[in-house]
Parts: sequence; structure tokens; C-alpha cells
Amino acid sequence: MKISKLTLLLGGFSLAFASLSAVADSAASYPDKPVRLVVPYTPGGFNDTLARTASEYLTKAWDQSVVVENKPGGNTLIGNTTVAQAKPDGYTLLITPLPFSALPGLYGEKMPYNALKDFEPVIWAGSTQNILTVRADSQFKSVKELIDYAKANPNKLNYGSTGSGSSNHLSMELFLELTDTKMTHIPYKGSAPAVTALLAGDIDVLFDNLPNVYPNISAGKLNALGATGTKRAPLLPDTPTVAEAGVPGYEVYVWFGMQAPAGTPDAIIKKVNAGMADMLHEQSVIDKFSKQGVEIVASSPADFKTLIHAEVKKWDGVIKRAGIKIE
Repeated sequence: MKISKLTLLLGGFSLAFASLSAVADSAASYPDKPVRLVVPYTPGGFNDTLARTASEYLTKAWDQSVVVENKPGGNTLIGNTTVAQAKPDGYTLLITPLPFSALPGLYGEKMPYNALKDFEPVIWAGSTQNILTVRADSQFKSVKELIDYAKANPNKLNYGSTGSGSSNHLSMELFLELTDTKMTHIPYKGSAPAVTALLAGDIDVLFDNLPNVYPNISAGKLNALGATGTKRAPLLPDTPTVAEAGVPGYEVYVWFGMQAPAGTPDAIIKKVNAGMADMLHEQSVIDKFSKQGVEIVASSPADFKTLIHAEVKKWDGVIKRAGIKIE
């Protein structure tokens, strides 16, 4: 029995149309079951705050449960891999902060996923800054004083971080590169112990997310020497940026966003983006986040993709030049 080319062609069109119809139907009914929102960190901190705020808002907006699932470990690789390997149907989403872009440079071929190919960016939610902080009784009253001392005393100063590849570690490594100085890295398992170590005098200086250090700055226990952005942080209008304090070209923004597994239908990506953007434009959310030093962005998926690609390239260079190794 012969089958004509026309019959085969029509059959192919039918299958393609049926496939497209199925995708359209799934997007139209999305979500019709609970959605997992994976946070690659322990509870607490702004990544968790973003996830739980989204969970509460989207659960009401979609009339469907959005459940936060904290999956810490492996320098966020465990949580990230969970989403990279999930079915691309929009029911497993990932909270994605700046350190995501440093992992390719840190792990290279050992990465369990491809950071640029195994995810679909959904939205760049917002950004904050890291703040260069010292104890209130520190001898350093300015960025210049810190640089001058570090130049004269290589590796004598200790700086803290929340681990290799963390935003505060990267912020300091870029600072050391641009100022041609050397300090000794002391990693901690989280922001709280790093700040505690700074207050106790176990380390001399710390870059950390504004939401994490602002309470101690406002209480007079820590002094802010510089902010990592290109403009001063609204919560710290009297604190200069690191660039204006004497390090030209210095810029680090600590960004937060959301991604889905690669292959997630575009219609679902757009629906999640729209839901998140609506949440981020709520005045109550703007007020809540701004009090923590986080500025809303609410980008398109395309703009978030552009950011991630640029950041991977930037931090890969910093990591290679600094010779950063996993500790």
C-alpha cells in the first residue's frame, strides 16, 4: 500500500497542530496543580523572603498552591540541579540570585548542569547592594584608609564571606583586583556567623547584603564604608559608592530572580512573569522590600537572560584572575 507525499505531509501537519494545541491547552489551564518554588538556601535571608512573598501572592492570584521548598547544600548546586532536571511544565521553579552566575567559573566541567542552557529565565525581580562594613571602633573610617593599609600590609587583614562564590566573596575579590591589594579570606556558613565574627573582631572587614547588615549599621555597631552599586543605596544616603570613594569602575549589584527548566512553554513563562510582575508592583511589596534595601526591577524574561549571560562572563573572569578555588 502506497502512501502519497501529500498524505504524509498532512499527517505531519496534524501531529504538529495537535502538539501545539496540547501546549496551548496546558498553558491556558496552568496551574491546575501545586507549583514548587525551590530556594537553594536554608530558610531566612532575602531569597527565602522573595519566595514566600511570591508563594502567598501567587497562591491567591492563581487559586492554586505555590509551595516553597528549601533545598540548600552543595553551594546551591543541589537546589539548582533539582530544577534543571525537573519536567519543563512550569510546576517547578527556581529562585535565582547572583551566585548562580559564578558557579560555572568555580566548577567548570564539574557542573551538573549548563547554567546558560538548562534554564529558562522568567523574571529579574530586584536588586540590592553589598555594603563594605567594619566595626564601629575600627581604625578604618573610609575606603581610602582601608586600601592604604592593605597596600602596606598584604594579607594582614582578614575578610569574611558566606563561602566561595557568594556575592560578598565576589564583591571583595573584585575590590582586591581593582585596588591591587591582598587580604585573607575567612569563609563562614552564612551571613549571621560572618556578621557575628565581624562584631567579635575575628575578621576586619566584610562585604554583605544591605538587608543583612543594615540593622547593625543603624544600631551603631557597624560602620558602612561603601556601597557596591553605581549609585548610593537609598537606605544609606550618606555612604558613598565604592567607585566614588576611590575605586573607579567598581560595580556589583546583588540581584534576585526566578527561572524554570529549559523547554518550559513560552506561554507559561509569560504567565509566571506576569504574575510575579503584578506582585512586585504591589505597593505593599514595594514597601516591604525597600525597607530591606531591595529595589524592584520586574524585568522581562529576555532582559533577565541578558543579565545572566553578562554576569556569567563577568564573574568567570574575576574567578580565573583571582585563582578562586572551592573551599
